[in-house]
Amino acid sequence: MAGKLLLVDDEPGLREAVQAYLEDSGYTVRVASSAKDAWELLQQQLPDLVISDIMMPQVDGYQFLKQMREDDRFKATPVIFLTARGMKADRISGYQAGCDAYLSKPFDPDELIAIVQNLLERRTVAVAASQNPEMEGIAKQIAAELRGMLNPTSGIVKTPPPIRIDLTPREQSVLDLVAAGLMNKEIAKQLETSVRNVEKYVSRLFGKTGTNSRTELVRYALEHGLTN
Repeated sequence: MAGKLLLVDDEPGLREAVQAYLEDSGYTVRVASSAKDAWELLQQQLPDLVISDIMMPQVDGYQFLKQMREDDRFKATPVIFLTARGMKADRISGYQAGCDAYLSKPFDPDELIAIVQNLLERRTVAVAASQNPEMEGIAKQIAAELRGMLNPTSGIVKTPPPIRIDLTPREQSVLDLVAAGLMNKEIAKQLETSVRNVEKYVSRLFGKTGTNSRTELVRYALEHGLTN
């Protein structure tokens, strides 16, 4: 699935290698060596997805992402963090900042490609659903199936999650409403926030649970006791 990507990293060797691999996979890639340069490129062309290092001089990845999320043009743009830091607290900080995926260096290039493809496909579906009434109907059907999973006779057996997952109060609220079968517009209305903010929280939940769809997320949450 082709797309326009923006790659931000201050390490020339890694930047060039990742750019070459992404372009070999069919993507159009623009590169920046700093968050400042990346911001200038964003003004010129809106990418489909941003891949950014965290540890950069002057403006780090967290600050760059915050700047993006405060701009309506880039609030829904998927962002992948690349970093040499792999501690749990760092990953949580990344998700709380609004990143959609987090990949620690050194990483398998094929894993990066898989994450990019997944995020772009989800973005395409989300955009189509917001513009196409038929897609919204499909989304409602999926919601009904999710509600069925809450039935005590569904056969889901709760077990502890394989890793400890710390959810913020707002993430927990969004997860509970997703599990109840509500779609993003309904969740936004109930929590008195924007649909884009809901999308951001759902993306964080995908990242924290290692799931790729609402159905997988709800099943994971039910199986591991993350929601009632």
